[in-house]
Amino acid sequence: MSVQNPVHIGQVIRNAVVFDFKNWTGGLALANPDTLLQTVPRFFVLLDERAIDYVLVGGVALLRYVEGRNTQGISLIMALSALKKLPKIKIQSQEEDFARGDFEGLQIDILLARNPLFDRVRAEHVTKQELMEREIPTATVEGLLLLKLYALPPLYRQGNFAKVGLYENDVATLMHAFNPAMTPLFETLKSYVSEGEMVELRKIVQEIEQRLERFQKSAREKAS
Repeated sequence: MSVQNPVHIGQVIRNAVVFDFKNWTGGLALANPDTLLQTVPRFFVLLDERAIDYVLVGGVALLRYVEGRNTQGISLIMALSALKKLPKIKIQSQEEDFARGDFEGLQIDILLARNPLFDRVRAEHVTKQELMEREIPTATVEGLLLLKLYALPPLYRQGNFAKVGLYENDVATLMHAFNPAMTPLFETLKSYVSEGEMVELRKIVQEIEQRLERFQKSAREKAS
């Protein structure tokens, strides 16, 4: 599987923070983003020291496969029991399947492995990737697609247009770059979403496939 050049996670997150105008007041950043360059490696060292079983997902994981993704934090799949071994993560909010915390100013989003699909991705759709001179367990393309598709129906119900657009673009970008077999992913998702949601997801993917076909046709015509 082809992947992008090595990703400097701290630099990616620092740049996202710096160039997000919501983080600026009166021309000054709310915090010193350069500290993230040291905080990110410390966080992964802590995970190793505590022997935490985790999988990197979200925007940073996507950047290992495709270009152009932006993110201001780190997203992981992790068990709640593992999270309890990390008191340095200050929990800011927690729901049934998600938690958000802060580690020395670094945003940590946690997909709790008690969700059956999250746990399945952690078990079956993970690979080791070289990041920051260390191997980090990272979701595969198929794992990221499962997570993005699973998240779309709730986002539609919430009316979260910005995230719907972002996640659909992530799905489209991965499909364009890797041409994954979607039928096995639908078979997996059937166990975790309702029948109505499954219909909607098939429709979304079909529309993405049509967009990609138009794009590829246009590219061929320009090349000829």
